[in-house]
Amino acid sequence: MENFIVTTIRKPDSATEIFAEKISRKLGGQFVRRENFSFDALKNFYCTENILLVKKNFLSAITAEGELFFHPNTAHLRIKNLRGGEGDRLIDALKISAGSKVLDCTLGLGSDAIVESFIVGESGKIVALEINPLIAEVVSYGLKNFSEDSPHILEAMRRVEVINADCGEFLKTCADKSFDAVYFDPMFRRPIQKSSGLNPIRPLADNRPLTEEIIREACRVAKFRVVMKEHSGSEEFSRLGFKVADGGKYSSISFGVIDVAE
Repeated sequence: MENFIVTTIRKPDSATEIFAEKISRKLGGQFVRRENFSFDALKNFYCTENILLVKKNFLSAITAEGELFFHPNTAHLRIKNLRGGEGDRLIDALKISAGSKVLDCTLGLGSDAIVESFIVGESGKIVALEINPLIAEVVSYGLKNFSEDSPHILEAMRRVEVINADCGEFLKTCADKSFDAVYFDPMFRRPIQKSSGLNPIRPLADNRPLTEEIIREACRVAKFRVVMKEHSGSEEFSRLGFKVADGGKYSSISFGVIDVAE
Protein backbone atom coordinates (compact mmCIF):
# COMPACT_ATOMS: atom_id res chain seq x y z
CA MET A 1 0.00 0.00 0.00
CA GLU A 2 0.98 3.67 -0.10
CA ASN A 3 3.21 4.96 2.68
CA PHE A 4 1.69 5.73 6.06
CA ILE A 5 2.81 6.90 9.46
CA VAL A 6 1.96 5.72 12.95
CA THR A 7 1.43 8.27 15.68
CA THR A 8 -0.45 8.84 18.94
CA ILE A 9 -2.81 11.28 20.53
CA ARG A 10 -1.26 14.43 21.94
CA LYS A 11 0.41 13.86 25.32
CA PRO A 12 0.28 10.03 25.30
CA ASP A 13 1.35 7.98 28.28
CA SER A 14 4.49 5.88 27.89
CA ALA A 15 2.55 2.63 27.36
CA THR A 16 0.65 4.12 24.41
CA GLU A 17 3.84 5.42 22.80
CA ILE A 18 5.59 2.05 23.23
CA PHE A 19 2.57 0.28 21.73
CA ALA A 20 2.58 2.67 18.75
CA GLU A 21 6.25 1.98 18.09
CA LYS A 22 5.58 -1.77 18.27
CA ILE A 23 2.77 -1.52 15.71
CA SER A 24 4.90 0.60 13.38
CA ARG A 25 7.59 -2.11 13.38
CA LYS A 26 4.98 -4.80 12.77
CA LEU A 27 3.36 -3.03 9.82
CA GLY A 28 6.41 -1.32 8.37
CA GLY A 29 5.13 2.22 8.80
CA GLN A 30 7.17 5.08 10.21
CA PHE A 31 6.56 5.97 13.86
CA VAL A 32 6.25 9.71 14.46
CA ARG A 33 5.93 11.39 17.84
CA ARG A 34 2.77 13.46 17.76
CA GLU A 35 3.90 16.39 19.92
CA ASN A 36 1.47 19.20 19.10
CA PHE A 37 1.16 18.73 15.34
CA SER A 38 -2.20 18.53 13.59
CA PHE A 39 -3.01 15.63 11.29
CA ASP A 40 -2.87 17.95 8.29
CA ALA A 41 0.61 19.12 9.26
CA LEU A 42 1.82 15.54 9.67
CA LYS A 43 0.30 14.52 6.32
CA ASN A 44 1.96 17.43 4.54
CA PHE A 45 5.37 16.90 6.13
CA TYR A 46 5.46 13.12 5.58
CA CYS A 47 3.68 13.23 2.18
CA THR A 48 0.95 10.78 3.08
CA GLU A 49 -2.83 10.73 3.38
CA ASN A 50 -2.90 7.82 5.83
CA ILE A 51 -2.18 7.84 9.56
CA LEU A 52 -2.59 4.96 12.01
CA LEU A 53 -3.60 6.67 15.25
CA VAL A 54 -2.91 4.94 18.55
CA LYS A 55 -4.94 5.96 21.58
CA LYS A 56 -5.17 4.22 24.93
CA ASN A 57 -6.87 0.88 24.21
CA PHE A 58 -8.03 2.10 20.79
CA LEU A 59 -6.79 2.18 17.19
CA SER A 60 -8.08 4.15 14.24
CA ALA A 61 -6.92 5.13 10.77
CA ILE A 62 -7.06 8.71 9.54
CA THR A 63 -7.66 8.76 5.78
CA ALA A 64 -8.52 11.41 3.22
CA GLU A 65 -12.22 10.70 3.88
CA GLY A 66 -12.24 10.73 7.69
CA GLU A 67 -11.46 8.50 10.67
CA LEU A 68 -11.83 4.74 10.31
CA PHE A 69 -12.45 2.90 13.57
CA PHE A 70 -13.93 -0.43 14.60
CA HIS A 71 -17.56 -0.75 15.70
CA PRO A 72 -19.88 -3.76 15.32
CA ASN A 73 -22.26 -1.53 13.34
CA THR A 74 -25.13 -3.51 11.84
CA ALA A 75 -23.90 -6.81 13.32
CA HIS A 76 -25.56 -5.95 16.64
CA LEU A 77 -29.03 -5.56 15.11
CA ARG A 78 -28.62 -8.53 12.77
CA ILE A 79 -27.65 -10.84 15.62
CA LYS A 80 -30.53 -9.51 17.72
CA ASN A 81 -32.88 -10.37 14.85
CA LEU A 82 -31.36 -13.85 14.48
CA ARG A 83 -31.79 -14.49 18.19
CA GLY A 84 -35.41 -13.44 17.79
CA GLY A 85 -36.01 -16.03 15.08
CA GLU A 86 -35.70 -13.76 12.06
CA GLY A 87 -33.53 -14.57 9.05
CA ASP A 88 -30.43 -12.90 7.69
CA ARG A 89 -29.87 -12.60 3.95
CA LEU A 90 -26.16 -13.37 4.08
CA ILE A 91 -26.59 -16.40 6.35
CA ASP A 92 -29.39 -17.68 4.13
CA ALA A 93 -27.12 -17.33 1.08
CA LEU A 94 -24.15 -19.03 2.77
CA LYS A 95 -26.35 -21.80 4.25
CA ILE A 96 -24.10 -22.12 7.27
CA SER A 97 -24.93 -23.33 10.77
CA ALA A 98 -23.23 -24.33 14.02
CA GLY A 99 -19.88 -25.95 13.28
CA SER A 100 -19.47 -24.54 9.76
CA LYS A 101 -16.11 -23.25 8.53
CA VAL A 102 -16.20 -20.02 6.50
CA LEU A 103 -13.48 -18.18 4.61
CA ASP A 104 -14.54 -14.52 4.46
CA CYS A 105 -12.28 -13.08 1.76
CA THR A 106 -13.14 -9.43 2.37
CA LEU A 107 -13.12 -8.48 6.06
CA GLY A 108 -13.72 -4.75 5.64
CA LEU A 109 -15.20 -3.39 8.88
CA GLY A 110 -15.99 -6.90 10.09
CA SER A 111 -19.79 -6.82 10.45
CA ASP A 112 -20.42 -9.83 8.21
CA ALA A 113 -17.65 -11.84 9.87
CA ILE A 114 -19.17 -11.19 13.32
CA VAL A 115 -22.58 -12.43 12.19
CA GLU A 116 -21.01 -15.49 10.55
CA SER A 117 -19.08 -16.19 13.76
CA PHE A 118 -22.25 -15.95 15.85
CA ILE A 119 -23.94 -18.55 13.63
CA VAL A 120 -21.08 -21.08 13.47
CA GLY A 121 -20.42 -20.82 17.21
CA GLU A 122 -17.54 -22.25 19.20
CA SER A 123 -17.45 -25.44 17.14
CA GLY A 124 -17.12 -23.54 13.86
CA LYS A 125 -14.41 -21.33 12.38
CA ILE A 126 -14.30 -17.95 10.66
CA VAL A 127 -11.14 -16.89 8.85
CA ALA A 128 -11.39 -13.33 7.54
CA LEU A 129 -8.90 -11.90 5.03
CA GLU A 130 -8.04 -8.23 4.59
CA ILE A 131 -5.43 -7.08 2.08
CA ASN A 132 -4.88 -3.61 3.55
CA PRO A 133 -2.67 -3.71 6.66
CA LEU A 134 -4.22 -0.62 8.27
CA ILE A 135 -7.77 -1.94 7.95
CA ALA A 136 -6.65 -5.37 9.15
CA GLU A 137 -4.90 -3.91 12.20
CA VAL A 138 -7.71 -1.56 13.22
CA VAL A 139 -10.47 -4.15 12.82
CA SER A 140 -8.46 -7.04 14.29
CA TYR A 141 -7.63 -4.97 17.36
CA GLY A 142 -11.26 -3.94 17.69
CA LEU A 143 -12.52 -7.50 17.44
CA LYS A 144 -10.16 -8.52 20.25
CA ASN A 145 -10.66 -5.52 22.53
CA PHE A 146 -14.11 -3.96 21.97
CA SER A 147 -16.11 -4.41 25.17
CA GLU A 148 -19.31 -2.37 24.92
CA ASP A 149 -21.75 -5.05 23.78
CA SER A 150 -23.62 -8.18 24.82
CA PRO A 151 -21.56 -11.24 25.86
CA HIS A 152 -22.75 -13.39 22.93
CA ILE A 153 -21.70 -10.69 20.43
CA LEU A 154 -18.33 -10.17 22.12
CA GLU A 155 -17.73 -13.92 22.05
CA ALA A 156 -18.51 -13.95 18.32
CA MET A 157 -16.03 -11.09 17.76
CA ARG A 158 -13.24 -12.83 19.64
CA ARG A 159 -13.59 -15.99 17.53
CA VAL A 160 -12.93 -14.23 14.20
CA GLU A 161 -9.41 -14.96 12.94
CA VAL A 162 -8.10 -12.02 10.90
CA ILE A 163 -5.30 -12.51 8.38
CA ASN A 164 -3.68 -9.66 6.45
CA ALA A 165 -3.50 -11.28 3.01
CA ASP A 166 -4.53 -11.02 -0.62
CA CYS A 167 -7.47 -13.38 -1.07
CA GLY A 168 -6.27 -14.62 -4.46
CA GLU A 169 -2.89 -15.63 -3.05
CA PHE A 170 -4.35 -17.06 0.15
CA LEU A 171 -6.83 -19.26 -1.71
CA LYS A 172 -3.96 -20.91 -3.58
CA THR A 173 -2.55 -22.11 -0.25
CA CYS A 174 -5.81 -23.72 0.89
CA ALA A 175 -6.54 -27.42 0.53
CA ASP A 176 -9.47 -28.65 -1.56
CA LYS A 177 -12.82 -28.44 0.25
CA SER A 178 -11.17 -26.99 3.36
CA PHE A 179 -14.02 -24.54 4.07
CA ASP A 180 -17.76 -25.11 3.91
CA ALA A 181 -18.34 -21.71 2.31
CA VAL A 182 -16.26 -18.92 0.78
CA TYR A 183 -17.62 -15.36 0.80
CA PHE A 184 -16.75 -12.20 -1.15
CA ASP A 185 -17.98 -8.68 -0.52
CA PRO A 186 -15.85 -6.62 -2.93
CA MET A 187 -15.84 -2.85 -2.60
CA PHE A 188 -18.57 -1.57 -4.90
CA ARG A 189 -17.12 0.41 -7.77
CA ARG A 190 -20.40 2.38 -7.79
CA PRO A 191 -20.76 3.41 -4.12
CA ILE A 192 -24.12 3.42 -2.37
CA GLN A 193 -24.29 7.08 -1.41
CA LYS A 194 -26.35 6.56 1.74
CA SER A 195 -23.53 4.39 3.15
CA SER A 196 -21.55 7.46 4.25
CA GLY A 197 -20.18 5.51 7.21
CA LEU A 198 -18.04 3.59 4.73
CA ASN A 199 -16.37 6.70 3.33
CA PRO A 200 -13.23 6.56 5.54
CA ILE A 201 -12.46 3.02 4.34
CA ARG A 202 -12.73 3.82 0.63
CA PRO A 203 -9.22 5.32 0.18
CA LEU A 204 -7.73 2.15 1.69
CA ALA A 205 -9.99 -0.39 -0.01
CA ASP A 206 -8.92 -2.80 -2.74
CA ASN A 207 -10.93 -1.69 -5.76
CA ARG A 208 -9.74 -4.42 -8.12
CA PRO A 209 -12.58 -6.51 -9.57
CA LEU A 210 -12.65 -10.21 -8.73
CA THR A 211 -11.16 -12.43 -11.42
CA GLU A 212 -12.38 -15.70 -12.87
CA GLU A 213 -9.23 -17.34 -11.51
CA ILE A 214 -10.05 -16.25 -7.96
CA ILE A 215 -13.56 -17.64 -8.26
CA ARG A 216 -12.24 -20.95 -9.64
CA GLU A 217 -9.93 -21.21 -6.63
CA ALA A 218 -12.82 -20.38 -4.30
CA CYS A 219 -14.90 -23.16 -5.88
CA ARG A 220 -12.03 -25.57 -5.29
CA VAL A 221 -11.66 -24.54 -1.65
CA ALA A 222 -15.41 -24.47 -0.83
CA LYS A 223 -17.18 -27.67 0.08
CA PHE A 224 -20.68 -26.34 -0.51
CA ARG A 225 -21.04 -22.70 -1.57
CA VAL A 226 -19.29 -19.62 -2.88
CA VAL A 227 -21.24 -16.40 -2.25
CA MET A 228 -20.71 -12.84 -3.50
CA LYS A 229 -22.48 -9.62 -2.52
CA GLU A 230 -22.90 -6.98 -5.22
CA HIS A 231 -25.25 -4.28 -6.47
CA SER A 232 -28.62 -5.58 -7.54
CA GLY A 233 -28.49 -5.99 -11.31
CA SER A 234 -24.68 -6.05 -11.36
CA GLU A 235 -23.12 -7.68 -14.42
CA GLU A 236 -20.45 -9.15 -12.11
CA PHE A 237 -22.79 -12.01 -11.23
CA SER A 238 -23.07 -13.30 -14.80
CA ARG A 239 -19.43 -12.49 -15.62
CA LEU A 240 -18.18 -14.63 -12.76
CA GLY A 241 -20.77 -17.40 -12.99
CA PHE A 242 -22.98 -16.60 -9.99
CA LYS A 243 -26.69 -17.26 -9.79
CA VAL A 244 -28.57 -14.50 -7.97
CA ALA A 245 -30.16 -16.26 -5.01
CA ASP A 246 -31.67 -13.28 -3.22
CA GLY A 247 -32.27 -9.88 -4.68
CA GLY A 248 -34.26 -8.48 -1.78
CA LYS A 249 -37.48 -6.81 -2.91
CA TYR A 250 -36.49 -3.30 -1.88
CA SER A 251 -32.73 -3.74 -1.49
CA SER A 252 -29.97 -2.18 -3.56
CA ILE A 253 -27.77 -5.25 -3.02
CA SER A 254 -28.03 -8.89 -4.03
CA PHE A 255 -26.27 -12.12 -3.13
CA GLY A 256 -24.98 -14.38 -5.86
CA VAL A 257 -24.33 -18.06 -5.24
CA ILE A 258 -22.31 -20.83 -6.86
CA ASP A 259 -23.50 -24.14 -5.42
CA VAL A 260 -20.32 -26.20 -5.55
CA ALA A 261 -22.06 -29.29 -4.18
CA GLU A 262 -24.19 -29.48 -7.33
